[in-house]
Amino acid sequence: MKLLPYDELRPKKGISYSRPQIWRKVKDGSFPRPIKVGAGRSAWVDSEIDAWIEQRMAARDHQDAT
Repeated sequence: MKLLPYDELRPKKGISYSRPQIWRKVKDGSFPRPIKVGAGRSAWVDSEIDAWIEQRMAARDHQDAT
């Protein structure tokens, strides 16, 4: 399992949300929850981010088909 800190979300996954945007989305359940990896440090599970991206693509494709 690979973990991605916030600073790797943009270059590795193309996630360009600001920190406050991500935390708002985590709070409302629309973005994967991170794992605490240390004092004041969080990281996201790479496969959960991939699944979230795939869900966004599927929603887009479903919307385009209707």
